[in-house]
Amino acid sequence: MRIPTATDLAAGSAADTADTADTGTIDGLAYDLRGPQDGTPVIQLHGLTSSRARDVAMKLNLTAGQDALRVLRYDARGHGHSAAAPLPASYRWTSLAKDLEQVSGYFTGEQNTRPVHVVGQSMGAATILTSAAADPDLAIERYGSMVLGIPPTAWELRGDRAGIYERNAQFVESHGLSAFAESTRDEPVPPARGADIPFTVPDVAESLLPVVFRGAAGNDLPSRERIAALGERGIPTLILAWPGDTAHPLAVAEELRELLPESQLIFAQTPEDVGRWPDMIGSFIRNAARTSRATT
Repeated sequence: MRIPTATDLAAGSAADTADTADTGTIDGLAYDLRGPQDGTPVIQLHGLTSSRARDVAMKLNLTAGQDALRVLRYDARGHGHSAAAPLPASYRWTSLAKDLEQVSGYFTGEQNTRPVHVVGQSMGAATILTSAAADPDLAIERYGSMVLGIPPTAWELRGDRAGIYERNAQFVESHGLSAFAESTRDEPVPPARGADIPFTVPDVAESLLPVVFRGAAGNDLPSRERIAALGERGIPTLILAWPGDTAHPLAVAEELRELLPESQLIFAQTPEDVGRWPDMIGSFIRNAARTSRATT
């Protein structure tokens, strides 16, 4: 039986796909843009092997329903409808961070305003942190707030993640994308994820997926020292986490909370908790934007 793709499933979500959106590409990165011209500018990023469409299907569109925000969502390089690159290095968080910085320039050109607010989960959260920690002083100018959803493994907690991704790459090369997807069907699901979350295949081309996995194998978050230096700049940060997920351990989220003193950490125990995340994120961003305007 054919496994539904993320696009198949997302197409049935009228709340997230039927509204009018501007669409286009930025250096090959496919995006959609929703919200009022004068809305608070937000960029949203997804996780590894996902996409805008897959996030909708998996109920992880973290800005859903936030009509007062001007949200630009984009597919990471090689994911969804974005252009691919043939080298694993293009899928390192350092490379994806440069893509994010290029996308953030869209709002500079459109509104001649900085900073933008950035929302990402898993790989998206790592991309945001990698960009911000690379130059904390520039990050203050670039990012008005950061939302880090289910941060991935990092540092010594990365464990055998590199080995896992290499084995995934070899499996796809030997057996194909559908067989790989089927092999993950019975993996444990965190309690915060509902039974109604559909099963989908990765939103990456079969021929490219091994390259993406091998790029991911070389990833790690910036050092604790670099993130602590970022924390000294006081960028408002919201960290979202859930238990029971070895790929997104609570220990990393908790340590980020300590390294980023201006952050708050919220745990989701149930699917209903996760369902409240978009409203919480919208409120957090609007408050951060108001605070920023009041101090400038």
